[in-house]
Amino acid sequence: MIVVVGEALIDVVVDADGDSSETPGGSPLNVAVGLARLDVPALLVSQIGHDPRGGVLVRHLESSGAEVMALPTASGRTSVATAHLDRAGVARYEFDLEWSLPRQELPATHLLQVGSLGALLDPGRTAVVDLVEQAVARDVPVSYDVNLRETFVDDLERVQRRVTGLAARCTVVKLSDEDAAALDPERAALDVARSLLDGEHTRLVLLTAGAEGATALADGVEVAARPRPVEVVDTVGAGDAFMAATLAQLFELGAYRGPDSAPTAEDLERILHGAAEAAAVTCERRGANPPRREELPDGWPG
Repeated sequence: MIVVVGEALIDVVVDADGDSSETPGGSPLNVAVGLARLDVPALLVSQIGHDPRGGVLVRHLESSGAEVMALPTASGRTSVATAHLDRAGVARYEFDLEWSLPRQELPATHLLQVGSLGALLDPGRTAVVDLVEQAVARDVPVSYDVNLRETFVDDLERVQRRVTGLAARCTVVKLSDEDAAALDPERAALDVARSLLDGEHTRLVLLTAGAEGATALADGVEVAARPRPVEVVDTVGAGDAFMAATLAQLFELGAYRGPDSAPTAEDLERILHGAAEAAAVTCERRGANPPRREELPDGWPG
C-alpha cells in the first residue's frame, strides 16, 4: 500500500479557443489514480466537499481502483483549479482552493507520498508535515513531489525554507525544471536538484524537463533519459503520471525498505524510461488521465 496525502479538486480546462471542460484533478489525487491504474494499492487522504463535484472525485478514484479517506471541507465545496491552455497545450493555473486538513494518524503503508499545494499551504500543511514525521519515526520511506504553482510563490524565502526543509526529511524528491527555477532563479536546474540530494534522509532526486527528458540523481549516480516524441494534446497531469509510474516501479522493486535496497543505475534508467512512457501517454489525451498498465507497452517498464 502507498498512502498519498494532498489536495483533490476539479480541473476546469479552458483551451486556447475558450472551450472548457471539467475533469478530476489535483496532483496528489492524480498520483493515487495513476498508482491504482498501475495495479499498486493506493489510498488518498484528502479533503473533498459534500457537493456534486466531490461525488465526481470519489467515483473517479474508486473506478480507478484507489481507496479514499475523504475529510470534509469547512465550506462544503470542492476545490477547483482552472487550467488555461495555450496553443501548445501548456497549462497556466488559477485556484479556488480550501486546504485545512486536520492531524491524521498515518495508516500502515510501505511508502508515504506527499506534495504539491497540500505540502505548501497553511493550515493543512501542518498535518502533512506531521504525517511525514510519523513516517520518518517508523522508518517508512517518504516521497515528495515539489510541484510548485507560481500563484502560491508569493514569499520566495518562505517557500524555499518549506520546500528544502521538507525535502530533507524525504527519501525520494521529484521536481521539474520549472520548480527549480522558481526555487532558485540564479542556479541551473541540475544544480538545484544536486543540492536537494544533500538532505538528511534523501537518497534519490528526480528532475523532469518535459520533452527534454528526466534525470535521476543518487549517491554517485546521475542517469538521464528522454521520452519518445509525442503529439501533445495537453500537459495536464503528465508530471503526476511520471511520479505515479516512478513510485509503482520503486514499490515493485521493494526499494528503500531496508539499508541495502536502493535501486542500481540500471534500475534507475529503466524507471526513468517507464515513467516517461506513462507521462507521454498522458500528454496524448485531454486532462489528467494516466494510463492503466494494459495501455502501456508489453513488458512495461522493461
